[in-house]
Amino acid sequence: MPLDAATLTGVVAELRPVVENAKIDKIFQPAKDELMFLLRTQKGNCKLLVTANPAHPRIQLTESRRENPATPPMFCMLLRKYLSGSRILSITQPPMERLVDLELETLNELGDRVTMHLILEAMGRRSNLILTTQDGHIVDCIHRVDTEMSELRPVLPGMLYRLPPVREDKLNPLELSFDRIAGLFYEAPQERKLTDWLMDHFSGLSPLLCRELVCQATDGVDTRISELNPCANDTFLQSFWGFLENVRAGKLIPCALYQQGKPKDFSCLYLYQYGLSMECRTYPSFSLLLDEFYSAREQAERVRAKGQQLLKTLTNARNRTARKIAQQEKELAAAANREQYRVYGDLITSNLYQMGKGEKALTCENYYDPEYKPITIPLDPLLTPQQNAAKYYKKYTKAKTADRILTEQLEKGRKELDYLESVLEAVNRAEGEKDLAEIRQELEDTGYVRRKKVGNGKKAPKRVRGGPMEFRSSSGMRISVGRNNTQNDQLTCKLADRRDLWFHTQKIHGAHVILWCEGQQPDLQSVTEAAILAATYSQASEGGHVPVDYTSVKYVKKPGGARPGMVIYTTYQTAYVDPDKKLAEQLRVR
Repeated sequence: MPLDAATLTGVVAELRPVVENAKIDKIFQPAKDELMFLLRTQKGNCKLLVTANPAHPRIQLTESRRENPATPPMFCMLLRKYLSGSRILSITQPPMERLVDLELETLNELGDRVTMHLILEAMGRRSNLILTTQDGHIVDCIHRVDTEMSELRPVLPGMLYRLPPVREDKLNPLELSFDRIAGLFYEAPQERKLTDWLMDHFSGLSPLLCRELVCQATDGVDTRISELNPCANDTFLQSFWGFLENVRAGKLIPCALYQQGKPKDFSCLYLYQYGLSMECRTYPSFSLLLDEFYSAREQAERVRAKGQQLLKTLTNARNRTARKIAQQEKELAAAANREQYRVYGDLITSNLYQMGKGEKALTCENYYDPEYKPITIPLDPLLTPQQNAAKYYKKYTKAKTADRILTEQLEKGRKELDYLESVLEAVNRAEGEKDLAEIRQELEDTGYVRRKKVGNGKKAPKRVRGGPMEFRSSSGMRISVGRNNTQNDQLTCKLADRRDLWFHTQKIHGAHVILWCEGQQPDLQSVTEAAILAATYSQASEGGHVPVDYTSVKYVKKPGGARPGMVIYTTYQTAYVDPDKKLAEQLRVR
């Protein structure tokens, strides 16, 4: 899923009329290699996202929200110093190169107007974001590259900026004439695959794009040059030339591939090569495409990175509890045979007159058996008959006690496992550091995580108190969704009115959802949408036909001593709905 140079050309063409002459109002750095610029344009405000993340470098307009750190990183402070209030003069891209140059007009320390450049190099693991002066000297960069990291091209403050080296074995197709391209084609070995020929000769084209160009011209992705007749040769060359003309004119199609509802890849050309195995969706703009393609993935990555320690703690606790339950179930199964020990004790006691010390077994009639069949009872030859009977009675008593205690312990263990699973699900749904901090507080309160020690004279950190996610149904009714167990308790047990409706997935961990009725009868659409939100924010978010129970809050009770988020409910109805993340985004109130 690389953002190749051809696709980047479409992105830049789309950004140019929006960002040129825009003023940079605010600058944020939500992540270590990601910058957000709030722009003021003649048509209103917008957000420009620039990221040098090696996994997905890009530049785009965005509507997604980013949680900013409490203390801005040094590179962010530097950009605020030089670029706050500056105006974007131009946005350019060297032809078929993964590089974008933002030329900015700003004021220096003396109040004179000067020009600076913010350069994005979207080149995979070598991606970088570099601020330079007008004469090309580097002020700073988001990823410093010293001589040990790269002898050929160090990137450090004070050095003169040089463009990344161009591969001499590849040609820029936009600079070539049709005849030149045709000449290269006819010189190629006949056994060469067309896809490999495109990849080896021309820069700026991803493997996905090369396969699609071949597929659209020849109805196959593995076609060899030898398989084409003269007419097919001309068709392929004309098709490739038409694509290059569209790149020059900026007439590209933002589209993404989906498999079972999950985004898999994207391109600037409608994709036919996968046939019916994948769905190809087109978008109004590249920015909308990139937002939808990356937002959920990046959010999950950020939360996973920040919540790694919590996940490790919870996973260890869950696995430990599961092992304990398995062992207790094994012991309980063994205790289920306790009646046999009592029978052995009774039969030994009844036959003491015919037993002597040192016997290894007793064979006698079993008067507990309707047919009085003989039974052989193992004995300890070192014990007297009375001691053997007492031994079996003791085993019976011990097993009986174990049955009672193990049953209680298993019930507690299963509740604990259920609770840990619910917290793990909340961590996976967390949208930022604040959510994770609130979950950590919950684990500190329940004893799974140690509280951080506070030194002498220092105040204990304030407790994080976040609010639930807020939504509005299509008819305007308010819907609240808890982010974690603490918020679930707050919503259901303290904030909601007894006449409001409560929703939760049936026997599946998920958020508590409240549909605020406010004294009126909720419409069927609002009830359905609240049920869809309950399914979407649960462990069944990737499933379908999810059962969601709903009832009035007055029928939902919290048992005494129960863990956070644990409730019982009665007199409910069940709706079967499909999770819908798009609907959730549409209904959400930011």
